[in-house]
Amino acid sequence: MVTGYIVLRAGYFSTREVNPAGIKPSGNSMRSFHMNKEAIYPLEAWNVTEPVYAPEYTHRSETVFALGNGYMGVRGNFEEGAPKDTESTPGTYINGFYETEPIIYGEFAPNQPQEFQTMINVTAWIPMQVKVNDHWFSFDDGTLHEFSRSLDLKGGTLKRSLCWESPTGEQLQIDSERYVSLTQQHLGVLRYTVTPMNFSGSIEIHSWANGDARNFYHLRHQALSVLETAIDGDQGWVNSQTKNTQFQMVCGMTHAVSSTQSSWEPNQHFAAEEQGVHWWIAFEGQKGQSYTVDKFAALATERDMTPDTLRPAMHCVLTEAAAEGFSSLLRLHQEAWAQYWDDTDVEINGDPLLQQGFRFNAFHLFQSTGRDGQTNIAAKGLTGEYYEGHYFWDTETYIIPFFLYSQPELVRQLLVYRYNVLDHARANARRMRNNGALYAWRTIDGREASGNFLGSTVQYHINADIAYAIFKYLEATGDEEFLLDYGAEMLFETARCWADRGFFSPRRDDKYVINEVCGPDEYKPGVNNNCYTNYMAKFNLEQAVQAYQHLERQHPKALAALSQRLELQSDEVDLWARCARQMYLPYDEDLGIHPQDDSFLDKDPIDVDAISDDDIPLVGNWHPLVIWRYQIIKQADVILLQFLLGHEFTLNEKRRDFDYYEPKTTHDSSLSPAIYSIMAAEIGYHEYASNYFRQTTRLDLDDYNKNAWQGIHTACMAGSWMCVVNGFAGMRTHHGQLKFRPTLPDSMEGYSFKIKFQQRQLQITVADGCATYTLVSGPALTLHHKGQSFTVAQGSSQSYSL
Repeated sequence: MVTGYIVLRAGYFSTREVNPAGIKPSGNSMRSFHMNKEAIYPLEAWNVTEPVYAPEYTHRSETVFALGNGYMGVRGNFEEGAPKDTESTPGTYINGFYETEPIIYGEFAPNQPQEFQTMINVTAWIPMQVKVNDHWFSFDDGTLHEFSRSLDLKGGTLKRSLCWESPTGEQLQIDSERYVSLTQQHLGVLRYTVTPMNFSGSIEIHSWANGDARNFYHLRHQALSVLETAIDGDQGWVNSQTKNTQFQMVCGMTHAVSSTQSSWEPNQHFAAEEQGVHWWIAFEGQKGQSYTVDKFAALATERDMTPDTLRPAMHCVLTEAAAEGFSSLLRLHQEAWAQYWDDTDVEINGDPLLQQGFRFNAFHLFQSTGRDGQTNIAAKGLTGEYYEGHYFWDTETYIIPFFLYSQPELVRQLLVYRYNVLDHARANARRMRNNGALYAWRTIDGREASGNFLGSTVQYHINADIAYAIFKYLEATGDEEFLLDYGAEMLFETARCWADRGFFSPRRDDKYVINEVCGPDEYKPGVNNNCYTNYMAKFNLEQAVQAYQHLERQHPKALAALSQRLELQSDEVDLWARCARQMYLPYDEDLGIHPQDDSFLDKDPIDVDAISDDDIPLVGNWHPLVIWRYQIIKQADVILLQFLLGHEFTLNEKRRDFDYYEPKTTHDSSLSPAIYSIMAAEIGYHEYASNYFRQTTRLDLDDYNKNAWQGIHTACMAGSWMCVVNGFAGMRTHHGQLKFRPTLPDSMEGYSFKIKFQQRQLQITVADGCATYTLVSGPALTLHHKGQSFTVAQGSSQSYSL
């Protein structure tokens, strides 16, 4: 076990620079809930291994060892089921496949959302079991002599190996390997091999597709009902339908068998049962010989194709998969992973804790993200039921930055999803008596799925977050077609909402003010002039004006057609410009800081370090009215703003704001530490940056919040990449140019990563006191190192001292 480093509260580090604002951070004692943890798993560069059987951690391990491909996700459940008396959440999920139920309100309020949406647990395809001389394998009976389970991050497989002795002494080696194909999104593959070690005798291997699936949390009823089960030759089928949304899905399975024993002819059986299909083989096994079943499963829903084509389409998938075979499919799958890692990997030298943590995060992000323009990435990915499979602003603010510079085509699809739900956003704006479009705070299909408006609809900043992501995508790719087909319309409709949401206040010298909103800090809902919201709204409005002017110059016919369809006049664009120009931007001259909102500085100060560990997170322990009255921040708010729009603020302003807000932040949201790490690196608080980075990188792998069993924290995972690239390497883009200001943390010997930007790929390596920039592909590129401009040609490198 490796002991982690400690994240301390503000004021703890004696190495911290002099406070430019003269503000004394509160607190002088360590907080246990801000300490880094010991590593749970052995430190390996490309694997996460569970070397011993630990049933008490079954629930957590089901998340850690989950697999997926952006379309389908499978928790790391044992093929044979969980041991008795252990907590377990069996789960197979399809991105965007959901059920609805009525939201029950304690009291009536008009224009509230009426239905919530929940990603549902679907037909389980991984169940397998082995029987030896009338004894079923079980973790609870007999003796387990060996056990290991390993997640191969490089190749995208989960392997398990164990040796079990039955109650009557038969020893059986059981090996399994599975993957969810990256090259065929509907396909899951499982290899199950048994070897009798000290006996010859009767062996049966059983396999199921179980349609009796239900959600363990959130839903009040079983969402999925089996319509039909059937056997068609060597394929078994389960057709199901959701109760309220009336979505149909199908799960099919087929098998291939092999053995090291010559002339092996097992008896095969296939049966359609009430809730699923059941396949098994029976044979006389010989000591020392191995017997393998390769299982192929295909899943699809009517969100992909019409109900009548589901089974024929998946029949083809299964037929082709069985013909291709386990090994050939695995090779294609691993080649796809290799391409991903070639573009995305961050090599961290000298710190195996961080190297393993980053790759674990990057692995889960890729296998959780939708790629079809119809789905997105949920807060828990495809690894658990919590947050109900909902998509949040996390996508645009954290996850898109992670993918943008390595997988820009994937980012395009994430933004196309936002376009495809634009009509729902328009309806949401009408619900709130606004013009234009207001994107749902939490959703699957685009409609608002939260019944708590103080934690959802009040966060209007999601509009600006999406506009910001559109801008960054266009800046990095120059994708003019996207702007014409999707981007401009989204910018215009979100700008319309902002121009209607506020007003020009005579009491503030006719400045444009926006009241009753909530910024990223969800502990302060319903405030006026949240600093983050106002600055980002201004940015959104400016981008809409610039997009209009660009189309006016370069694509006048396209603009005319779009304007006619949206009934958009030039005087409305003039209003957007005026709103942006006269936006009220909070600043307190006395303290020299940017107030989080109009009332924050007048709230009761509190020593965050004096709060009991048992009260963290506050959202789960304090009444909202208690939280709201204090200067307590859930997560980075003003500090996040100064990362996203860093060019709007001076370095001294960033330091003063950091010094003021960091001691007041509980980091009750996993989205927070990454931003504080990035900004600490920028302002020179290097030990802060390193410690917040460790917390970000190892959050799920070391179960910081003791809730990894619920599913991964996708935004936090993306933050680990941002900590390296935006934090330590200091990468920023401004006016279409790449700028770097790299540093090297004391814990690392070096780091290296690649960036795709404007049809080029650049590799940045920081080690031995210098930064080296290598243009891997594309035409010559001009960029900046610590303010110095230089040009690098394809295939060449330039190095500069740190």
